Amino acid sequence: MSSALRRSFSSLRIPNYRRYFTGQIVSVSGTWVQTVAETWLVLQLTHSGFAVGVAAALQFAPMLLAGAWGGAVADRLPKRRLLIVTQVAMAIPALLLFALTAGGAITLWMLYLLIFARGLVLAIDNPARQSFLVELVGSDGVLNAVSLNSALINSARIIGPAIAGVLITTVGVAPCFAVNAVSFLAMIVALRGMDRSALLPAPVAERAPGQVRSALRYVRATPELWIPLGLTAVVGTFTFNFQILLPLMASFTFHGEAGVYATLTTAMGVGAIVGAIANGSRARVRPSLLVAASLAFGALMLALSAAPSEVLAAIVLVPVGAASVAFSASVNSALQLAVAPAMRGRVMALYSVVFLGSTPIGAPLMGWLANAAGPRAAFALGGVVALAAGLGARAAFARNGIEARTPITRVGGVTA
Repeated sequence: MSSALRRSFSSLRIPNYRRYFTGQIVSVSGTWVQTVAETWLVLQLTHSGFAVGVAAALQFAPMLLAGAWGGAVADRLPKRRLLIVTQVAMAIPALLLFALTAGGAITLWMLYLLIFARGLVLAIDNPARQSFLVELVGSDGVLNAVSLNSALINSARIIGPAIAGVLITTVGVAPCFAVNAVSFLAMIVALRGMDRSALLPAPVAERAPGQVRSALRYVRATPELWIPLGLTAVVGTFTFNFQILLPLMASFTFHGEAGVYATLTTAMGVGAIVGAIANGSRARVRPSLLVAASLAFGALMLALSAAPSEVLAAIVLVPVGAASVAFSASVNSALQLAVAPAMRGRVMALYSVVFLGSTPIGAPLMGWLANAAGPRAAFALGGVVALAAGLGARAAFARNGIEARTPITRVGGVTA
């Protein structure tokens, strides 16, 4: 047990990763404060589940439309320097939201526009952030770093909504946006304070035509990449819609206020942290792990759809959170381990496209379904899809001669 725990936190022994981890937990907590505030503000302005889905779609639409290009940018530039720029750029929409909301001038179209603006920066920030992990810890530590990053994000999922709940109920929505704007300073300080000689930068790709197309050809020729990406595209579209469905379940199903939403989000975050720490003790990623995580995720989503009360829903959300992290962290790690370094930014951008970029498709659809048939129906559909996707991935691995229990490793080089 003690050996497993040491492995779970091994990346924190690296000073640069400790700086990154500290800056991230402050910054991502601030992002969750703003996300909760945006969702609640949309509900106040419209009382519509579909409108909440549109807000989520606008945040991730740029990822769907331009995420692959963002990955090419991440491959062409030093990632630490690029991340400093994106942190500054993401603080600007938060400051504008604070000013407009505090001044009572905010309207739905303004809120949508600023959410979309943040999404444009995210299309570059996310692939740079994903591929920067390997430069911090090396390929041997990437699974642990990805799992710790999942624990960090889900710790922020607890901290951020808790802060947002207190702020919304005491002083209103506007201060939440100011908190997020200030939180980016922590990440900027962490990035600027890193020991650059200890980083392991990937080769910087020269600017050339057809770089995105070459990445697509590379993925298409590599089953160890396209099967996890396909699995993520399906599950990301129909199952990872908690940002939309949890507030709707709190409001429509259980007739609660922001506190109920914060409770449900916190329960899921607790489970996600436990799942991330457990996942971080693994030394390898196997296809069987990806399949098992998808199947477990789907079964637990069906259980959540049947929860008769907010207390039981919160209890079920704990293992749901663990399964969601086991799925996303395993796919992320599998891709980073299988890809050639020169392609890492573009392949991780494709991961962001299918995982986050699927939200513009899934969010309005699931928001509409939650409005028409209730949030329970949307959770149930997500569960069925995750089960089917897991079975499909297992068949695809077998058809391509990939052993279920063989660790995923880098497969060949890249000439593009």
